[in-house]
Amino acid sequence: MIKPGKTVKDIKISNESTMHDIFNELGQSGGFESRNVADGVEILTDMIQDENCLKFLSFIGAIVSTGFRGILRDMIKKKWCDVVITTCGALDHDIARHFAEYKEGSFTMDDKELADQNIHRLGNVLVPMENYGPLIEEKVQNILEQAYNAGKKEFSTADINRELGKSMGEDSFLYWAYKNNISVIVPGIMDGAVGSQVWMFAQKHPDFKLDLIEDANFLSGLVFKAKKSGALMLGGGVPKHHTLWWNQYREGLDYAVYVTTAQEFDGSLSGALVREAISWGKVTKHAKETTIHAEITTVFPFMYKALLEKLEK
Repeated sequence: MIKPGKTVKDIKISNESTMHDIFNELGQSGGFESRNVADGVEILTDMIQDENCLKFLSFIGAIVSTGFRGILRDMIKKKWCDVVITTCGALDHDIARHFAEYKEGSFTMDDKELADQNIHRLGNVLVPMENYGPLIEEKVQNILEQAYNAGKKEFSTADINRELGKSMGEDSFLYWAYKNNISVIVPGIMDGAVGSQVWMFAQKHPDFKLDLIEDANFLSGLVFKAKKSGALMLGGGVPKHHTLWWNQYREGLDYAVYVTTAQEFDGSLSGALVREAISWGKVTKHAKETTIHAEITTVFPFMYKALLEKLEK
């Protein structure tokens, strides 16, 4: 027999309410997506505070082109994760925005006119051409050349990202990952500007090797020893799946929070709810888990503030 849960209560917010207070109210509202958002904050609080938990942060590259990059950077700076799994686009945007600037635009701009002006459009973010491809080529080639001349001939993606982080500044998530010894793994590194530069570097240096097996060895060494594991997955695609995939080798994640706008009706991995991963052994049957159906840059800043308040207490 199905037993109803707690009584639905009206949300009460006053001038004195903190973000912590508001999320407590959301957790008792019984109100659609707000419940999942409130649950996500509780799960992440437990995960971050669990000293026996191996913590993953996965995210899609597009959000690094926005101001949300600052939240990703600060979570890594605060050591809320032990390993990052992301896309090549995240590296591209982190480098480009450290050494140059992106501009605000809109979703309705004339793309033919933008092309004539040598401006790329990423949603409502404008990426001047000179601040992207040519800049990334110059920086990545120089960074790889320095490491190569110092005797480094074989690189995992974690190794490449460590070298990139060394050359960045405090505004960069790659810098703080390097500073805090948090490995950044990019399974699809060839799918982007940095990956293209790795390929071009290899054309000039035949003894240069990209070793993806070393990334697998690193991840296996983490998950096989982990007493518990958890993940914050911002967006889907390869970063989400790679996080889930490796955690099946320890019978699944114990904590899982997924934020997405994708729908599950098409059977895609990006649209699949966290609970679907239970059937694959990628999330444990008794995991603390939730899927939040929301746009990351809209919802997660409020969750981040709530987490700061809860963790400070």
